[in-house]
Amino acid sequence: WKANSQMVQSRNRVYLNEKGVDLGKTQYFTIFNSKTKQEGLGILDAGKNSIKVLFMDDNAYGSIVKAENGEGYLYTKENVTTSPEYFFTRSAQLSTPVKITENTPDQQKYGWSSGVKLINFKSDKGDDLQATLYLPANYVEGKSYPTITYIYERLTDNMNSYTMPGFPSGGFNAAMYTSNGYAVLMPDIKYTMNDPGMSSVWCVVPAVKAAIATGIVDAKNVAIHGHSWGGYQTSFLITQTDVFKAAAAGAPLTNMISMYSLIYWNSGGTNQAIFEASQGRLTPGYWDNWDAFARNSPVYHIKNVKTPLLLLHNDKDGAVDYTQGVEYYNGLRRLNKPVVMITYK
Repeated sequence: WKANSQMVQSRNRVYLNEKGVDLGKTQYFTIFNSKTKQEGLGILDAGKNSIKVLFMDDNAYGSIVKAENGEGYLYTKENVTTSPEYFFTRSAQLSTPVKITENTPDQQKYGWSSGVKLINFKSDKGDDLQATLYLPANYVEGKSYPTITYIYERLTDNMNSYTMPGFPSGGFNAAMYTSNGYAVLMPDIKYTMNDPGMSSVWCVVPAVKAAIATGIVDAKNVAIHGHSWGGYQTSFLITQTDVFKAAAAGAPLTNMISMYSLIYWNSGGTNQAIFEASQGRLTPGYWDNWDAFARNSPVYHIKNVKTPLLLLHNDKDGAVDYTQGVEYYNGLRRLNKPVVMITYK
């Protein structure tokens, strides 16, 4: 696949009981543009060596399903304001598709996001990054809105996905916020090894400033929310910046030194491999890397916290040990910082 900005995201399995990939048969692909976030479907005709884009636009597409006998093709299409709908066509080129479902006929009765914008910004390290800004229901151009910033590594690739309002275990649902008059900002984070916490500062704060510059975001009413790894970054960010009016952190890592050798109960192993070869991005161990571990641990910077924080954690967490939340909470309380911790049984 030869293109500067596009990549083949995945091959669609359209043939029943296939064993391997038969290039003697037409193959279908979901195609994604990593710069514009447009998505579409493409075709590799039997015996050919290049993929032809059938269409690309500001929607997200589900995998194609082919009828077992005869020409019949089914796929889904969705975007921020339209729930996934099924489309059917008898054309192998997917031309003249017909919508055959109406999944959310009552949606117009409720407040819904007015759309989404893609923001380009530079990190404090000079990296070109992007963020998605979801508009509140009944958005009025020229008006600024309170905004929730939600973080977890890279989120912009899901820009055109539909979200149904709900109450997930992590506590965050973009549609719940937009339907209640909030904008929602989701910035991408680029990581530097041995600085996972500082990386969030270098990326998230410039993203917030870029979002404020659009005029959509009310600079005095920006909050941040993250869960698990995002909870860690939220807990760290409020030790480094006062840009947020409030923060919510679910199941956060807060002391990278103690967390390193605690048990990851979902598997029964330690967190050491996660730190050194995966998401933690801290290597080698703290005995040879003390400054980096301490520099990126929220608990060692709690004197700086001014942002009111809502913590969520419980002792049945199989990924982030409950003591991480307790340690951060008790430290903040000792310093009379504005914090509330919620634990559910």
